[in-house]
Amino acid sequence: MTATKTHEQEIGVGERFAFGENWTYFLKVLNEQRVQEAVDSLKTILDVDRLDGKSFLDIGSGSGLFSLAARRLGAKVFSFDYDPQSVACTKELKRRYFEKDKNWDVQTGSVLDKKYLSSLGKFDIVYSWGVLHHTGEMWAALENVDANVAAKGKLFIALYNDQGRASKLWWLIKKTYVALPKTLRWLVLIPCYIRLWGPSMIRDFISLRPFKTWFSYKKNRGMAPHRDVIDWVGGFPFEVSKPEQIFDFYKKRNYHLFALKTCGSGHGCNEFIFQRND
Repeated sequence: MTATKTHEQEIGVGERFAFGENWTYFLKVLNEQRVQEAVDSLKTILDVDRLDGKSFLDIGSGSGLFSLAARRLGAKVFSFDYDPQSVACTKELKRRYFEKDKNWDVQTGSVLDKKYLSSLGKFDIVYSWGVLHHTGEMWAALENVDANVAAKGKLFIALYNDQGRASKLWWLIKKTYVALPKTLRWLVLIPCYIRLWGPSMIRDFISLRPFKTWFSYKKNRGMAPHRDVIDWVGGFPFEVSKPEQIFDFYKKRNYHLFALKTCGSGHGCNEFIFQRND
């Protein structure tokens, strides 16, 4: 993120993907089953049945789905996003499921704004899934979120895996996608669709279970496959990291690793839950 351009200007000059626009379409297919999948995935990774009495900060709330999941589990939730359309999506989910609820607040804000973060205070759970690597200043963002984690609190982050040369190629693809006019983005999207979904589609047809992987995809955190492909291909700015880099970064800041889920050597996100020692 640059200090001299607004969010809209960054999108206009091909420096940022319109994440919120993609989430707006996702809300049209969001149903109770997808919400429950998100709730179940949050319970599993955090190893909890409920979050009653806990405070939950959702940094880069996107669609608002996991803010909703945390609220369903009983947490007091604070959500913010840099993208105005993402903020609107989160507010829409609050309106649908927790209208006038005083235990869920939604605002516009940036994780790169230290003054804003300091105004929020500390939380039992700080959650930022697939967000900090899209700020344009990932390491600064990783540093900043530390200030919001309460004593013995948990920090749940997911970051793109560093694949070396493959990641550099994806950076170029993503940059090309956001720089193209919308009418020409299919030139990038279709080959990426074939790369990302072709192998699983072929396996499903060979095993006489056509489209099984596609239709079961909602079990992956309640998400939608088409919107996730667009999010992946268009997701820019784009930075990556190795698991050991993130582990060392937070070990130096007095955290221990509570849970870890990696994507091996593939593309996608490594998920970390760190717990503050003090």
